[in-house]
Amino acid sequence: MIVGVPPADRPTPADRPPAVCDAVVVGAGILGLATARELLVREPGTAVLVLERDTMIARRQTGHNSGVIHSGLAYAPGSLKARLCVEGARRMYALCGELGVPVLRCGKLVLARTEGELPRLAELERRAQANGVRVGRLTDREIAAVEPHARGVAALHSPDTGVVDYARVAAALRADVEHRGGHVVTGCAVTRIDPTPGGALVHHAHGETRAASAVACAGAGSDRLARAGGGAADPRIVPFRGAYFRLRRPELVRALIYPVPDPALPFLGVHLTRRIQGDVLAGPTALPVAARDAQRLFAVRARDVADTLTWPGTYRMAWRWRRQALREAGYAISAAAYAREAATLLPELRRADLVPAFAGVRAQALGRDGALVDDFVFESAGSVVHVRNAPSPAATSALAIAAEIADRAQSTAARARP
Repeated sequence: MIVGVPPADRPTPADRPPAVCDAVVVGAGILGLATARELLVREPGTAVLVLERDTMIARRQTGHNSGVIHSGLAYAPGSLKARLCVEGARRMYALCGELGVPVLRCGKLVLARTEGELPRLAELERRAQANGVRVGRLTDREIAAVEPHARGVAALHSPDTGVVDYARVAAALRADVEHRGGHVVTGCAVTRIDPTPGGALVHHAHGETRAASAVACAGAGSDRLARAGGGAADPRIVPFRGAYFRLRRPELVRALIYPVPDPALPFLGVHLTRRIQGDVLAGPTALPVAARDAQRLFAVRARDVADTLTWPGTYRMAWRWRRQALREAGYAISAAAYAREAATLLPELRRADLVPAFAGVRAQALGRDGALVDDFVFESAGSVVHVRNAPSPAATSALAIAAEIADRAQSTAARARP
């Protein structure tokens, strides 16, 4: 067990990556660190290098979310999300126990607020059963026993949903990677990964590193890194900013309260989450923004804007989801509108109950046809594996995704050997 884990935002002293190693992992979010650990667990003693462009680990999606360990009830049966989320949740609870990270299996309530949402609730129950996820159907009267302040016509209760601080999980993973002999270098941006005969050549801020294999878990930069190495243009990453509020009256929520999701969208809507820290969040929104690191609402990066506006899928998406986009824009600029939406789950909630908390940016893959890609996407080229789409529930699924990636990396590396 690794004890005394340092905080996730611990800076790393200036360091230079080695010129040669066995495997390079790009990205020190939870997924990249989980992948590095998986490689070291499988082959102890190998030289595994993690390169992170930021000066600290877990600064992006890993450190800016509500911390939910999803049970896997909402995802399409047979999809990577369904399989890897269910397995990932099981592994996440086990890992937190092993590494001493606080975790709470508190359960989640998914509310049907009107009779019109009951068919979608039934579909959600069918998906849960197909995915092997435990759920219980509740009547309107039974809802109060789980969440006294919530109201709905029916609900599903998921007892295996939980919460954790993913930044602390990332810090624990980093400590374990280093304990096993891995090397984490921050402040070292990777610009390109070239497949080579028998391996990969990784170009980064300090030069080049040759490796037998490479894995890119680059989040918002995943499409650019893949294309730089000769990968497909489709899909393209479009950033969505998710803003959260904190409840002044956390006693209104015992655990987690969600609306019935729209199966056509990869977003779960405004929901209420009691975090492992004890506070309660309302959120997030889902608003397209002009920068891939837009913690601030009106942040603009010219390259990010150009990438979004020159992608044909952007206009097709905008037209297809124009009504939802207007609604999300309303939530982003009006706390009162946000409160009204949250009050459909929690009628006692008022505008004065919401205090701005933080925001994160979701790296969402968008197809040329305008479809929001609703599953994990991996792309292999020689001895290189690119994670092209890994939004929520990627944090929950991180350990299972890492095993999937390690399988692919080992397979491609074996095929590439002369």
